[in-house]
Amino acid sequence: MMARRFRLRPLPSDDENWWEDSNPAIDRREFMRHSFNTAAGVITMASLGSIGFASLLMGTADSSGGDSAVRFWVPTGAEDSAWYGDRHLEPMNYSAFVDAAANSGTGMSGAQGVWSGMPVNVVYVPHEENVSKAATTNVPRFQFMDGYNESGKYIGSGYELEENPDYASLSIHDNLILIFSRCTHLCCIPGWQLVQNDFTNDQWTPGAVDAGGNKLFCICHSSRFDPTAIEKNRSRNRSSGAEFDFVGIRRTGGPAPYGLPLIPWVKSGDIIEALPDFIDWYTYCD
Repeated sequence: MMARRFRLRPLPSDDENWWEDSNPAIDRREFMRHSFNTAAGVITMASLGSIGFASLLMGTADSSGGDSAVRFWVPTGAEDSAWYGDRHLEPMNYSAFVDAAANSGTGMSGAQGVWSGMPVNVVYVPHEENVSKAATTNVPRFQFMDGYNESGKYIGSGYELEENPDYASLSIHDNLILIFSRCTHLCCIPGWQLVQNDFTNDQWTPGAVDAGGNKLFCICHSSRFDPTAIEKNRSRNRSSGAEFDFVGIRRTGGPAPYGLPLIPWVKSGDIIEALPDFIDWYTYCD
């Protein structure tokens, strides 16, 4: 099923001072050294002692592309196949996703990224153009779904993004979402169209079913996630066993037990910047 194998890039050299940090315990470049396993092509969490995972990662707002800016991350080997292949570590700009979507049969586009040391995916969906149309093949839009945990217990609805003021910053806007991208199976990195198969082809099917393309696909163990299906679900910290509810995208297949959490974001000019409003949601691999 996997057409080719990608490796994560080496870290920026010390003279590429694009990630400044004042944390006295560990800086973000050190976190990246711990977290990105280039040999295996996956992310693993090294022991960080008593330092909290979430506390290491948060940047500060900077409209010129500082730590709050989401940056393109191009896996080695994808330079010629990814539409953003020549933009490694550049701040993501919103208009680039609009332009890429114009060349897609579904009007969707997506890219791998990194934000303050965390792997992310950014996905553009022509929701505003299609939401009033019939939900048919290749007419994608965001879908608010009911979420159920591993035991089949109802947890909540994706509609809470619109109804619960606690999630106001997560409200979907500008046809684009930002997704924390560590697989809930073994914490690998799901990707957007980095391999070609029936799950990643540029094709969309309504209903958040496993069939059809445009899924985030984890090349390690073939977990799939529908970036257009928004639900509320329950996650679990791998170390402590503590459970917490989150709003994110739906897992549609593979060994992952549930989906991936959303990250709130804003446009600063044309730059996509993430917000640290729900940092606890991103600690399940800690």
